[in-house]
This record gives sequence, C-alpha cells and structure tokens, in this order.
Amino acid sequence: MGDLLALDSELSEHLVRPEDLRAWDAELLRTLEGAKLSNADLRKVPETAAARRELAELVLRYRAVKRERDLLDFGDQIALSAQLARIPEVGRVLRDEFRVVLLDEYQDTSVAQRTLLAGLFGGGTGHPVTAVGDPCQAIYGWRGASVANLDDFPEHFAHADGRPATRQALSENRRSGGRLLDLANGLAEPLRAMHAGVEALRPAPGAERDGMVRCALLTTHAEEIDWIADSVAHLVNTGKAPGEIAVLCRTATDFAEIQGALVDRDVPVEVVGLSGLLHLPEVADLVAVCEVLQDPGANASLVRLLTGPRWRIGPRDLALLGRRARLLVSHARGGDGDDPDQRLAAAVEGVDPFEVISLADALDTFLESPLEGTGDDDGLPFSADARVRFARLAAELRDLRRSLADPLMDVLHRVLAVTGLEVELSASPHALAARRRETLSNFLDVAASFAAAESEASLLAFLGFLRTAAQYEKGLDNALPGGENTVKVLTAHRSKGLEWDVVAVPGLVTGTFPSGQGREKWTAQAKVLPHGLRGDADTLPDLEAWDSRGMKAFHEAMKDHQHTEELRLGYVTFTRPRSLLLGSGHWWGPTQKKPRGPSDFLQALHDHCAAGYGEIEAWADEPEEDEENPVLHRASADQVWPLPLDDASLARRRAAAATVLAHLENLAAGTGAPTAAHDPGAHDDPDWPPPPDEDEPAPTEPPYDDDADPFEADGHEPDPYGEADPYGEPDPFDEDPHDQDGWTTARPAVPHQASPPEPRRPRLTPEEARAVASWDRDLDALAGELLRARQSVTDVPLPVTLTASQLLRLAADPDGLAQELARPMPSPPQPAARRGTRFHAWVEARFEELTLPFLEPEELPGEDAEIADERDLEALKDAFERTEYARRTPYRVEVPVQVSLADRVVRGRIDAVYQDDDGDSATYEIVDWKTGRGRDGDPLQLAVYRLAWAEQQGVPVESVTAAFVYVRTGEVVRPENLPDRAALERLLTQEEAREDGGGRRAAQVNPA
Repeated sequence: MGDLLALDSELSEHLVRPEDLRAWDAELLRTLEGAKLSNADLRKVPETAAARRELAELVLRYRAVKRERDLLDFGDQIALSAQLARIPEVGRVLRDEFRVVLLDEYQDTSVAQRTLLAGLFGGGTGHPVTAVGDPCQAIYGWRGASVANLDDFPEHFAHADGRPATRQALSENRRSGGRLLDLANGLAEPLRAMHAGVEALRPAPGAERDGMVRCALLTTHAEEIDWIADSVAHLVNTGKAPGEIAVLCRTATDFAEIQGALVDRDVPVEVVGLSGLLHLPEVADLVAVCEVLQDPGANASLVRLLTGPRWRIGPRDLALLGRRARLLVSHARGGDGDDPDQRLAAAVEGVDPFEVISLADALDTFLESPLEGTGDDDGLPFSADARVRFARLAAELRDLRRSLADPLMDVLHRVLAVTGLEVELSASPHALAARRRETLSNFLDVAASFAAAESEASLLAFLGFLRTAAQYEKGLDNALPGGENTVKVLTAHRSKGLEWDVVAVPGLVTGTFPSGQGREKWTAQAKVLPHGLRGDADTLPDLEAWDSRGMKAFHEAMKDHQHTEELRLGYVTFTRPRSLLLGSGHWWGPTQKKPRGPSDFLQALHDHCAAGYGEIEAWADEPEEDEENPVLHRASADQVWPLPLDDASLARRRAAAATVLAHLENLAAGTGAPTAAHDPGAHDDPDWPPPPDEDEPAPTEPPYDDDADPFEADGHEPDPYGEADPYGEPDPFDEDPHDQDGWTTARPAVPHQASPPEPRRPRLTPEEARAVASWDRDLDALAGELLRARQSVTDVPLPVTLTASQLLRLAADPDGLAQELARPMPSPPQPAARRGTRFHAWVEARFEELTLPFLEPEELPGEDAEIADERDLEALKDAFERTEYARRTPYRVEVPVQVSLADRVVRGRIDAVYQDDDGDSATYEIVDWKTGRGRDGDPLQLAVYRLAWAEQQGVPVESVTAAFVYVRTGEVVRPENLPDRAALERLLTQEEAREDGGGRRAAQVNPA
C-alpha cells in the first residue's frame, strides 16, 4: 500500500499518466532483453520494471475507486488544477483578478505546481510575476520539490516580447553575524556554482565580526549529549532566555536523550512536532499501551512495557513467556496425532503468515493459573515475581480493553489513570522544569485535534494516524515551535524559515549529518518514477549504458546528488543562529562497533575555529585500530520510573516504601504502632485542640476523621490504598488492632491520647502551589464544560455574513439554522446535485462562448437538485429548449451579488439576468432556474436578488422584476409584492429582538 501511494503521488507531481509509465517500462523491458546483465544491480532492473508496471495498474484502479467515491488527495488537486491551467480562458480570468503575483519560497515548488503557475500567469503573457527563493535552500526534493523551477523561472515567466525575466540577487543577511556567514558561504560554494545569479551572503553593515562558533569532538555519544546539555544549561544560567536557544538534529533519534539531559539540568525544554513527541518516553509508553490494547499481536510494544522500568521483567522470564506463546499456537491446533490434517499442519508449522504468536495471549494465562505455578500445562519455571507482575499487567490490560469502544480521549485518559503515568510525572521533582506534563498535554492536543476532525475517531484509527506520522514524519506533521520560553528541540528540516540567537547542532558524525543514506533509486524501487519521465529530468543523473560501468557511474552520480541535498540542508541549518553556533560529534555511538568520527560539516567547523573565528572546546583523538567501543562494556544503569528521577527522590521513595512495609509487618505481628507518652500540657499547645467543655455534647463521629480510615472498622485489614507517612514516622493515632473496644463514638479522654503529632500537611512550596492552582483551574474548566454540555439552550451567534440560503432558512426555520451554525456538518457527496450544477454550467455556456470544458458530474461541486442520471439531465436540457427563455439572450449569467441588510452582508448568485430597453428606460428581470420536480421556490430569495441587483446597477428597485422558471414543466412564476429593503431588514431585526442582547440567538441545540 505504501508503494502504491508513493507512486501515485509521484505520477501526480510530475503529471505523468499511469498508462505512459506502463508503456515506458514495457519499452525498457524490451531493451533489456538484449543487454548483458552482469551483476545483481543490473539484474534487479527488469524485476523492478515489471513490478512497477503492475503497480501502475493498481494506481489506475486506485484512482478509479477514488473517482467513484468522490475523493481527492492533494496530488489529485494539483494535477487537475494544472490541467485546467492549460485552458487560456482560466488564466485570463485569474490574471484579471490578480494584477500582481508574488511567489515565495519558489524553490520548494513541484513540477505540477510550476506547470499550474506558469499556465495561469506565465507562458509569454508578460503578467507581473515575482518569485523569491534561494536554490541553496532547496531542501524538500524528497517530497517532490524541484530546484530547477527557480533556475528556469526567467524562461517560464518571460516578458510579453519573449525576453527572459530579470534576475536579481538578494545577498544581504541581516540575521547572522559575519563570521557565521563566512562559515555558511564556505559550505555553499559548490552550490552557488550550480545556480546562476546566486551570490555569497554578506552581513549587515557593522556586523562583519559578529557571530561565534564553538565545536567539540567527544569520545562517546553520551559525552557529546552531556556537552550539548552543559553548554545550553550554562547559557540559560548566565541569563540567556531558553526561548532563544534551539537544538537542531538531523533525525529525531536523539530527541529523548537530549530532552532528558536538559531535564537533568533543570532547563525548560520543548520537543517540536508529533514525530518528535513519539520518541519521548512518556508518550512512547502511552502509545505502547494503546497498541497492546488494540492489537494482541503487538509484541514489540508489549516487550517495551514488560522490560520497562515499571514492570522490570528480566530476559529469562521474557524468554519463557515467548516459549509459552509459541506453545499456545501449537496447542490451538488440537486433534489426534494420527489426523492427516494435524500432520500436515505440523509439517508446515511456522510458514503460515496468519499464524501469529501473541505474547498478550500468553500473558492472559496468568490470570487463571495459581501464582505459585502449580498445575501449569507447560511447567515453565517462571520466577515468583514475574508471575505476580504478569498477572497484574494482564488484569490491567483486560480492564482497559472494556473501554475501547469509548470516545478516543476517554480511552487515552483512562489509560493514563490506570497506568499511573500522569501521577508519576507530577510526582517527579523535575516534572515542572522538564515540562514532561506539558509534553504529554501536547500529545493529547494532537489526539483531540484528530478526534475533532474525524467523525469516527477510534483508537485504531488514531494509532494508524500515528504510524503514518512516523513513516512520513517530514511531510505529515507541520507543527511549529510554540511561544513558550523553552529550549526548542527539532529536526533541521523543520527549522526552515526560523531563527534563534543560539543554535546547537549535535550528531555531526560520518554517515549521520551529512547523511550517507542515498535517495531511493528507480532502478531498484518500483515505487520510484524513472528519471526520464520526471519533469525535472535534466537536473537528475540517469543511466548512460546498460552495463556494469554504466550502473556504477549511475550509483556514483546518485551519491553526489545526495551529497548536494545534504549540503543544502547543512547550509540551512548553519544559517539559523544569530550569534552563536554549537556543533559537536563523537567517535563511538551508543551501539556501534566501529568508530564514526567527525563529518565534513564538523571538520569545516573545526577549521573555521582553528582560523581564529571560534573556539574548539574539545577534540578527542581518533581511537586505535584495535580499540573497542567502551560503551558496549558498561553495565546499563538501573533506570527508574519515570525518567528522569534523581537519586535523592529515589531514596525518599524507597524510604517511604520501607516505612509502609514496616508498618504492615507490625500490624501483621499484632504489636500495633508504638504510642508516645502523654504530655499533660499538650492541650495548652495552640496547634493542639483543647479538651471539650463538659457541657458540650459528645461527637457522633470519631475525632480527627481526616486521618482515620472509615473503612478500617476492625483494624485487622490495612487500607491497601492508604498513603505512607511522608516523614517515615509511625502513625500516633493507630490503636491496638486487636482492641475491639478501641473504636467508639464516645468522646475520648485527652490524657489517654498520644502526644501531638508533627503537622501532617507541610506548607506547599511555590512550585507545588502552582501545581495545585493548575489542578483547580482544570477542575473549574471541566466543571464548567460539563454544565454547559448539560444545558438545553445554547447561545448561537448570527454570522455577520450570510448566504441567501441561510437567510431563507432564518425566515423559515430559525432554530434549524441555529443548530447548523452551532454544529456545522459537511454534506455527503451528491452526484444528483452535481448534475444540477452541470445543468447551470450548460445554460451558462449556451449563451456565452466559454472555452471551459464540460467536466464530468463527479468532478463538479453540487447544489440542491433532483437529477437522477445522465438521461434525466439530457431530458432537462430538452425541456429548457422548449421554454421562452431558450430564445432570449441573457444580459448576464451566474452573477455573484451581495447586499448589506441590518449591518449584515447577504451574498448569493443570480442564475440569469435579462434586460429590456437601454439607457435610463432599461428594465431587468431576475431569473432563477428550478430543476426539481416540486414548486418549492421561496419569493424571499428573489427579493434579495432583486434588491442586490438594483443597488449594484444603481437603478430603482421597481425597474427590476424576478421570476422562478420550473424547467421541467416550463412554468414561469413571478411572485408579486416582493419584500423591499425595509421588509428584509425587519426580518433580521425581528430576530435580533429575540436575541439575548449580545448579538446571539438562543436556539434549542442538543448538547449530546
């Protein structure tokens, strides 16, 4: 499916028909029949061509299905628009409407977009068009953009006399300092040589010596992350605003580690974009739980949960769980060993693609088996801890699966509540600084947007959306950095058009940035369009000969082309900072067995700094040939939940856990909690309640009920949900659990009580107070939303601009209009209505010599009509020919009009206007074609059109008449006494009189 969509997109971007692609590949196969295919790369070409022909056939079927279902994607829109732009009349209309055209970022347009723009405003028309772009910043070639469009602009948009358009150079950069521009100019020198008219950037006057570069080459990847984080933290601690700093990465792989390192240093950080969020631990764990809930075969996600810091399943128990899962699949076949079907199944075991080994199914077996493991069918030696954890996780997942049919946001919030993820993030001492809760909120905002845009936003659909976002992360997700004062972490591609005072670029190592992964080749990938069919074929390498030498030259040319693409990306990245650029790399990656070393980009930064224009803060020596990666020999640290959690916080949590366990052991032993000796003067303490007066009635409930557990009546069972004493002290109010007389409603005597405890609720820190205040705001917002949802009456504002149809609806059914305004819903595609639109286009073309084509019914937007099929449409045309208007030439057809009524604008479109006489004695007749079978015309519509036309032409309204023409019967209805302006305005003012004073009409709207 991915290959199908990719090929369909490329065909649309380059305006190539699938039939042409199939014919091209057929010719290629005939050519290769006589060629000597001497290596694997050459032998791959005919296989790819044959597969591409089959894929092109699927594209044809896919487009037919889209057409049948009235669906278009972005590629279809651009391709169809480019076809329309070839019609001279379309360009003439738009050139009259837009007298001057400005095209920004023109180097990022595709071939189809260029064809569209050139057809409308170019092609020798001499229309005023200006394009702005930089070929050195053309970084979107992977999604169809062609830098050749900018190079060829003078020819595509030539003057009317044929002279090429004028090219001017804008080379002054007022963002970056002169030293940073010197670095960028050095990198872009090969790029400038490829494009005419491109000059080296120069700084603003006075900024020639501004800008600083700092670089470092560290031994390991972890040391590099620490260097980046330390540098950023130092800048923040010395007064640099976090919002003026960005970390730009080649890919999102290091996002989680960079964010974690900045969190450890209390630096506020924000990861930009959905694809980046998916790499962060808190989001990745939430998504993993959802995938396990939705798909029992999501073994990878379940392994992430099992081996994560919450459940901590070791490799031995995990392997045993996998063995049990395999046994479940084999046992499911059942039957007698002599059964031929069973023997056949055993012979082909493991080759059935639908035979899924599910770890989730194996996990469910621990809900039925005893915790000690006796009685297991397989007898696998799971550890006792693993059995408990497996059972608890299985029960948790089973409980969550019951709510999968709920709305998407309810499911996600329930997962957060059951797994405790949100509580853990709030409890982390770094939660506020790290903005981890905000990160989770950003992800939930994405989910909410998806749920609002999709009518059936299920968890399954949302997970599919996330997988698509991860696969096409550069094109699907267009999120921009927020306005918060945080360090932004994002990819270099996403930084286009943005700027910061400080930019850090990690990962400048060989094979990473610039990337060593080349673009997919059409000779080996069926989803790639051959270069010879592309609209920018002249800018791309291609095969010169079908032999090993030609194939090798093609591969080398593709590497050079990829290097040029990476050079452009580097140029964009290094021109984002205003004053400081931090660049770093490493020798040893986190899992690599071979050293990486500095890339060409980092080496360029090193040479720039060595020349006296920056600082080399660290530069590790190259490892020896026999040296091994030291990271591979280090034991992985014990990670806590959630990341990050410092040692002090971990110690406090473990101390609290030890206190709870000790208290439970005392209760189990029957010793109870120790009580303190009584201080007779304790009641004199102003913080300690004095004994009540003798005349005061005894309380009906035990005192200090804030600390007592009302459900722990017998004292034998500890509250499993009770909180541990944060100070690790035993509870002084705990009585002997075996003393049945200890629980009474009588007033206790103070001398028999323990001494006053320390305050159990310490004063909140400012950080905690802000968190509590945010909870209060959330609760108020949720309560308000609930109350508003339960209201039966909703205030709906009447728009300032109305269509004529809305005005008619306001007069006939105001509550229905209010419901539509309160909850607008898209109308389903209606081919019958579109045939009605086609009838209107036919009438228009009948009287005006338009060169617009008659589009198919499915290609036109629709309106209310009752035309069943093509035969009915032809019958309607014949009926029109029998009307009196078929022999009259209209003065205007399909005229857009608008009129101002009671401070509101009403817009509509008149089907036809007929004129009698000329000059001051001219009169007009407004005609509206009715193609339905009923006589449902509303005179109010004609009144609006009549008034709008009269005021637009500057004639008295009495000189304009109006009529409905029912085309099927030929009947002409001319309503009398049409409302004038005052009557139409009274319609709106009467509605306003019924409003609540704020310009809003109260309407009954179902809140469900």
